[in-house]
Amino acid sequence: MQAAQSGASEATIQQVARQALEQFAGQKGNLLPILHAVQHALGYIPDTAVPTLAQALQLSRAEVHGVVRFYANLRTTPPGKMVLEVCRAESCQAMGGDALADHAKNRLGCDFHSTSANGEVTLEPVYCLGLCAQSPAVMIDGEPYARMTPAKLDKLLGAKEVQS
Repeated sequence: MQAAQSGASEATIQQVARQALEQFAGQKGNLLPILHAVQHALGYIPDTAVPTLAQALQLSRAEVHGVVRFYANLRTTPPGKMVLEVCRAESCQAMGGDALADHAKNRLGCDFHSTSANGEVTLEPVYCLGLCAQSPAVMIDGEPYARMTPAKLDKLLGAKEVQS
C-alpha cells in the first residue's frame, strides 16, 4: 500500500482498475468486489479510476460514484500512515466510547473519515469489533485493542508513531 500514502500514479491506478475488473469479470453484482479490490491495492479509490470502471461495467460514472460515496468503508482519498478505528457500537458507547472518540478527535485534530493534518493517522468509526465484553475497543491498522482508555490510546498511538 505504499502508493496510497503519496497517492498512486495514474498508470498504477489504471493498472489496478483493470486487474480488479479482470478478477471479477462475469460475476453478477461485481461492482463492490471490484471497488474493494481497488481500495485494497491502493488504499483508496481514486476518482480517476471511476471512468474506467464505469465504462467496463456499462454503468454511469454517477452510479459508480454513488456506490463509493454510500459505503462508509470506501474512501476516495489516501489514508494516513496509520488507520485508527474507534468502535461506535452500543456496548462501547455505554462503557465510555463516546469520550474515547472525542479524545481521539481532539488528539488528532480531525473528525471521523478524516486524516490528521500531518498525514499520520486516519480516524474512522467502526460498528462492532466483537469485543463487547471488553468495551470500549479500537483497532489500529487491523489490530484490535480492548478496554481502551484515553491514556492507553495515547500510549498506543505514541508507540505506533515511533515505529513508523
